[in-house]
Amino acid sequence: MGRILDLIDSPYDIRQLGYPELRNLALEIRKEIIGTISKTGGHLASSLGVVELSLALHYAFNTPHDKVIWDVGHQCYAHKIITGRRKSFSTIRQYDGISGFPKKMESEYDSFDTGHSSTSISAALGIAMARDLRGEKFNVVAVIGDGAMTGGMAFEAMNNAGSMNTNLIVVLNDNEMSISNNVGSLTQHLSKIRMSRRLQKVRKDLRHIVKNIPKVGKKVLEVCEYIEDRVTYLLVPGVIFEALGFFYLGPFDGHNIEQLVKTFERVKNMEGNIMVHVITQKGKGYPPAEKDATKFHAAAPFDVATGRNTNGAEVPTYTEVFGNTLIEMARRDKRIVAVTAAMRDGTGLSRFAREFPDRFFDAGIAEQHAVTFSAALACGGMRPVVAIYSTFLQRAFDQLIHDVCLQNLPVLFAIDRAGIVGEDGPTHHGVFDISYLRFVPNIVLMSPSDENEFRAMLKTALLIDGPSAIRFPREHGVGVAMEAEIKTLEIGRAEVIREGKDIAIIAIGNLVYPGIFAAERLSVYGISATVINARFIKPLDEELILSVARKTRRIITIEENVVTGGFGSAVQEMIHRSGYDNISITALGLPDRFIEQGSPSILKENLGMTTEGITQAILKSLQVMV
Repeated sequence: MGRILDLIDSPYDIRQLGYPELRNLALEIRKEIIGTISKTGGHLASSLGVVELSLALHYAFNTPHDKVIWDVGHQCYAHKIITGRRKSFSTIRQYDGISGFPKKMESEYDSFDTGHSSTSISAALGIAMARDLRGEKFNVVAVIGDGAMTGGMAFEAMNNAGSMNTNLIVVLNDNEMSISNNVGSLTQHLSKIRMSRRLQKVRKDLRHIVKNIPKVGKKVLEVCEYIEDRVTYLLVPGVIFEALGFFYLGPFDGHNIEQLVKTFERVKNMEGNIMVHVITQKGKGYPPAEKDATKFHAAAPFDVATGRNTNGAEVPTYTEVFGNTLIEMARRDKRIVAVTAAMRDGTGLSRFAREFPDRFFDAGIAEQHAVTFSAALACGGMRPVVAIYSTFLQRAFDQLIHDVCLQNLPVLFAIDRAGIVGEDGPTHHGVFDISYLRFVPNIVLMSPSDENEFRAMLKTALLIDGPSAIRFPREHGVGVAMEAEIKTLEIGRAEVIREGKDIAIIAIGNLVYPGIFAAERLSVYGISATVINARFIKPLDEELILSVARKTRRIITIEENVVTGGFGSAVQEMIHRSGYDNISITALGLPDRFIEQGSPSILKENLGMTTEGITQAILKSLQVMV
């Protein structure tokens, strides 16, 4: 007998199955996800945890007429497999393949594009209200969890929904984790619900009573189920959801398909705002992921048999250099504290948290709070280091301006995943941070060319009596030897790496080395190029740049950021202000569009962010025939 999965091309197909077949299908889907992600990499643990939930939602609800909105969206792999993308699942997160997140243009079953946390209830409420205004009839379900309930936006949406006369279903997928373990009072609150012995005893007794009623009719069974829900509702500490205007049901076993389907069949006909609490296990069905869900949250390619990564890289990543260096400096300076937003492991702070538990703060998926909290720590005499991915720091832009920079507080932003990040695609590329930071007063903005320079920038930043930020990529370092004694840099001072007379290449961050290699290739064409490692985006080394501009009369800037408002714009504006309008300046960076998913090597080649791309851009600017 072949796989059930091979017969599944839409939710209609799964609705023809019985519960035993659904349970077997869940096993087949897990095997398919594990086999594929072991080759491509991806969000494994979270997707393994919601296989039964995905099946139950599409079984009970009439999708795509009924709308399901996945929060964050990285747990949507089973959803994608059963909604017509089974045959293309092997291309997930690959260039020209299917996205690792819900995407409306990809499928009618993807009701809303996602990628960042805590947005699903807001989106679902908007879709529900649009439905009501248009006089339409369908269910709207928001699936939130994997830490997203620690984000304030989710509660803003629930608070708003509670004051509206509409029908909305929220499924709380409670797996006790985001990327790292969840933190905060809400987590403790949900833990009480999960662990309530009295609740479990009442449920067991009620099920026993119902089970032993002979020939029970449908209506009697519904009454018993209603009594179970109401007793549960009275006994568990679910007041917070009631206060926000939601009728609370649960918790339910998120891996019991039959129970989930019956629950959803009931709630889809209920009026008002409904909260269905389900408990799932992150990494379910794959022992290495069950044991270490954090490692397999966003897994690199791995060996299925052992769970070990197969990349075998020995050069440390910038993230690892950051974590190790911060520990080294924190041992010498007790004022240094680390703050992150549910990214303890992703930002390289796990060891810091273990060594300095009293000086490590995980704010949960609450970037706005994390930044203002850090500003207040600085007011209290501490030296906070806020470690957040570039794309997520966008969510705290107002707090960065108003609470940190306006007060000129010594907060260091360690901006990880700056530039092209690869397979997670447009929601995760960190390609706007230079543009949205460089015009903010008081901040010093840097980007290292290699891991040794990164260490120097960290030490320098922590000596600045004001805001600073260091953007660094999701990459391994270049393999340079790291000096035992960390040096400091002169603020705003660039470095001349190579002297030339025909053109000046001014590079920032991880494009410095490609700029050096491009200069070497240009020499084949008889072109002599100066190469400058800018180091600082703000303040610029105006003296050096102007002196080189006067010498070469031609400048090309290179950056892994959008050209609009980026590093090249800063250089152009500075030269124009200085009255040198006769100097040719070309800004090489990312175009004014959202960058698709794909491996960083493919994307950078397509975007001209490689040695060859830089070389060709310079030859074109010089009108050299190749």
